[in-house]
Amino acid sequence: MRHDSPTPVDFWFDPTCPWAWLTSRWILEVARHRPLELRWHLMSLTVLNEGRADLPERWHRDLALRMEPVRVCAAAVQAYGPEVLGRLYTELGTRFHLEKAPKERSTYAAALAAAGLDAGLADAAGSEEFDGAVRASHRDGIGRVGTDVGTPVVAVNDVAFFGPVVTPAPRGEAAVKLWDGVLAVAGTEGFFELKRTRTRDPIFL
Repeated sequence: MRHDSPTPVDFWFDPTCPWAWLTSRWILEVARHRPLELRWHLMSLTVLNEGRADLPERWHRDLALRMEPVRVCAAAVQAYGPEVLGRLYTELGTRFHLEKAPKERSTYAAALAAAGLDAGLADAAGSEEFDGAVRASHRDGIGRVGTDVGTPVVAVNDVAFFGPVVTPAPRGEAAVKLWDGVLAVAGTEGFFELKRTRTRDPIFL
């Protein structure tokens, strides 16, 4: 079977989420084997969980901190355009999830520089200037799937879903096999959900 025409794939992520990171590495692996038109977008676990009284105070502090790199990403998009978001995500995610770097200005600046962007955009972490753009992008993604899910949100040919949530990120033939399954469910009228409880932590290879 030939796969010549690029498949449009929209991917909403919070750069601090390890599960979204694994899904993003999977979709990039798929793009090595199948023609995809990948478009990256921001969403925010902070925005998703704001106002939740059932979360302990330490979680609210953590969520406030998670907003910082999302703001930095939004500042980069405003300065350079959305085409830089994928490579900045790779640099931030590598530092957060593989190197266990802290969520702080020096980490954001290093990621920006490695992505070929102005490291001074790290100042956006402490500013609310870009929150409106973050919220608009978040609403666009979450509005396609509902508020009872998280990150990532993936849309294939305008059919959106949460996930797939998988660890470790499949490679090679396994990545393409999962992709074919995603296409199958995305193309099934009336399909909504498959889910089971997670039994392992994220595995980064």
